[in-house]
Amino acid sequence: MGGFVFFSLMLVVLTMQHLSSSLNSSGALLKQDLLLRSLAFTVVYATVIFVLNNFLNFWALWPGAINTLVGKSPTGSSLGLSAGLFAGLGWLQVFSYVAAPILAMIHVSKLSTQSYQNLSERVSDWAATVIKAAFWMVLLVGMADMLVSLLRIESMLAPIFGGDITTELGKPKFRGAYVHLPLMLLACVIALRSKGLGFIWLALLVVAAEFLIVISRFVFSYEQAYMGDLVRFWYAALFLFASAHTLLVEGHIRVDVAYTHFKDRTKSWVNVFGVSLLGLPLCFTILTLGMWDKTSSINSPLLSVEVSQSGYGMYVKYIMVGFLAIFAFSMIIQFSSYLLKHFGVLRGETPTPTIINTANP
Repeated sequence: MGGFVFFSLMLVVLTMQHLSSSLNSSGALLKQDLLLRSLAFTVVYATVIFVLNNFLNFWALWPGAINTLVGKSPTGSSLGLSAGLFAGLGWLQVFSYVAAPILAMIHVSKLSTQSYQNLSERVSDWAATVIKAAFWMVLLVGMADMLVSLLRIESMLAPIFGGDITTELGKPKFRGAYVHLPLMLLACVIALRSKGLGFIWLALLVVAAEFLIVISRFVFSYEQAYMGDLVRFWYAALFLFASAHTLLVEGHIRVDVAYTHFKDRTKSWVNVFGVSLLGLPLCFTILTLGMWDKTSSINSPLLSVEVSQSGYGMYVKYIMVGFLAIFAFSMIIQFSSYLLKHFGVLRGETPTPTIINTANP
């Protein structure tokens, strides 16, 4: 935790140091731009590496970077590897973090001709892709799991799929591995080929699902646990997944006393400080506390495929816990885009006006 706070403070100090100085040589200017752009991209790369290493630590049973550094890594017998090879995996994880700023600098160097605003839009597109994948995940998984729960309650699973499959579908780990996971992979493929984020459609589905509950309860006197689970599942996704897009279009509530009266450069300073000291540390805290070990608040439900105790309700509680990780991950990427945008303003670029695409949100 202290490391993330230190990184945020370092980001602010370096920004003040390099943006406030007056430069005459174009070479020094290039070094400044390389540093500032690399800082923003390093945040993204380091976050991706952290999430990837979290999967390798607790699902693939790799030793972990922290365990390797402190000399507490397991023997590797669980993977059938020799002690030396297993230790090598741990050091690979350690050096992956070292590679983050190096990869960022290489990436930025290849895009040296692009403006800060163009780079900001590029990084924002990455966040949009993550959100699109998450939207399709909750849509497909929600519909499929609701259907399975409905068929179980109405005793229609056994005639369709047989007794063995019916029994297995009542087990959270089986349903997660053979129903949810394939649909999640399909959602990622759809996200890469689709353009819209789908927030309006998800909001419409939440309203439709709630309306269905009202009609079935008061007209047909029929209500089951999975119906409420579906509304909560989609509503939580709508609230958390739309946050990064809302940041992009300046849609978050801002307690504004003096901000609107500031010049563009002053506004950018305020936003750089806000992102560096508040936004990024908050998201880093969510990821580190939630994914630090097996018993952490995000890892534990995901590893055990935790479900609610509502009998024949939906088996999606563990996915809803994962919403927090998706929220923090997408917000970190969008905050990095936000930094690039305002770094550009501080470096003399004209700020790009925020355009809200109401036709394809």
